[in-house]
Amino acid sequence: MSSETAITERIQSDLRGPGGDWETTFEDVLGENLLVFKNRHRSIREMFNANIAKWASREFLVLGERRITYKELKSCVESTAYRMQNQCGIKQGDRVAILGANSPEWVISFFAATHLGAIVAALNGWWTETEIRHALELTDPSLVVGDSRRLTRAGSLLDNFQVIDFDQNPLFFEASEKGPEYPDLDEDDPALILFTSGTTGKSKGALLSHRSLVGFVDGTIHNAYEKKLIALTLLGIDIASLPNEQEVILATSPLFHISGLPAGVLMNMANGAKLIFRKGRFDPSDVLRLIEEEKITNWVAIGDMGPRVMMHPEFLSRDTSSLTRVSSGGAHLSKHMQDLIGKHFPQAAHSIGQGYGSSESCGVVTSIGGQDFKDNPDSAGSPCLGYEVEIRDSDDNPLGEGEEGEIHVRSAYSMLRYWGNDTATAETIKQGRWLAMGDIGKIVDGKLYINSRARDMIIRSGENIYPVEIEHRLESHPFIHEAAVIGVDDDEKGQIPKAIIVLSDNGHFEVDTFSEWCSETLASYKVPEIWEHRTSSLPRTASGKVIKGALTGDREVSSFDD
Repeated sequence: MSSETAITERIQSDLRGPGGDWETTFEDVLGENLLVFKNRHRSIREMFNANIAKWASREFLVLGERRITYKELKSCVESTAYRMQNQCGIKQGDRVAILGANSPEWVISFFAATHLGAIVAALNGWWTETEIRHALELTDPSLVVGDSRRLTRAGSLLDNFQVIDFDQNPLFFEASEKGPEYPDLDEDDPALILFTSGTTGKSKGALLSHRSLVGFVDGTIHNAYEKKLIALTLLGIDIASLPNEQEVILATSPLFHISGLPAGVLMNMANGAKLIFRKGRFDPSDVLRLIEEEKITNWVAIGDMGPRVMMHPEFLSRDTSSLTRVSSGGAHLSKHMQDLIGKHFPQAAHSIGQGYGSSESCGVVTSIGGQDFKDNPDSAGSPCLGYEVEIRDSDDNPLGEGEEGEIHVRSAYSMLRYWGNDTATAETIKQGRWLAMGDIGKIVDGKLYINSRARDMIIRSGENIYPVEIEHRLESHPFIHEAAVIGVDDDEKGQIPKAIIVLSDNGHFEVDTFSEWCSETLASYKVPEIWEHRTSSLPRTASGKVIKGALTGDREVSSFDD
């Protein structure tokens, strides 16, 4: 055994063993014996109060001139919870939908609702009226809160709901002397619905528990701390000797996203960090200004955000030296992006890494970074503590080393179910609470490799797009006989949707018309950017499925495909 291996095993034993800061144990979780941290918070409310007490005097949320400390946030959350309970009648189990851009009010609303045992439905702020309608009908919230712009987009849909507008009712979210009566909370009580595109063409709501969200925080922080401790010990540096300086996070990931709320707000709150929000559309010039003025130390650049900033004319004239961690979320970090980050942020090059997970798994299932990532740039990394990963064939049988199949994961933190969709739940959560991820991959030398081309889903700038949703919309147009949508690789956005159209007898190929047709019911990021007109029928299997591989050139057409 090498000295490096011996040090790693000793540190892991000290941290995870009896009496360790991250002591682990096995407990019954929803009928399964699963690994958990022994000394953990049992609800979001409990975790929130512990972090507030620890970091009370620090600034936490910044938006423009508005700056809120941890202590001030606690007062705002308690007062808002009081108003939700006494003015709006919110009680345990009710849904509170949030439809707004990133803001302190969004964060306050989330904590106020979950403190009361209510379930937050995090609506996608980019949705159209049609998409918002589906989410509201699915979750039937007792209260909808959000900003004026997005609430207006929902239109008359909100006439049947109790609504609080962030912009029109700012006092609702401010501090007062009054607090609510809090109910008892259980770890496995539901807390959050995150929406994820579904293969049926409509969004599915992944229902996450208090345990899920607390576990996301604990697991991610443990993973980072353990790796840092091992690296410093190998260098002969005592981690206790390092200054505990506050990290400053540029929070551009939307709060309705797994990278925005659990990874952005909850995890950084536990670390005592400061979150910098910004208003309006993504603006690379303003991002560079914020990095310089706020001394940003950490930024997760979803999708094409990173390249847009790095290629901006003002990049060289701005001071970005404070930025020591730059990463990308939503899709595999391409070699192109790794090289860009290393060139433009050399001080952050050593920390480049990535993880793999989903809204349904609610956690970083695998991770990789540092030299290991440089040596294995195509890998999604090794399983993190508390996560099991298995590759299975189409009959649900486990596959061996190097064999490709569907990725399945298991942990104490997976979603409870899909809200209001028992069929999708049964297809996704297997016996033993194994979660079918819907991705195709293989395991080699303990590391996960994902075949992103083997699945139908498109990931554009960190947002999941299921082609069937766009195809259904296109095929409802009178000019279109049939349509197929595929993902095309893009250096900045990861992938962009391409539509392949076969016209009806009286149809005309009019890209602007088709784009506008999609925009009426689909969010802008789902609208195809590339269009192709074909005169022959799309290639299909004997059962009638379009052979996407034949459209991309990845496979030949065969009448035996199914």
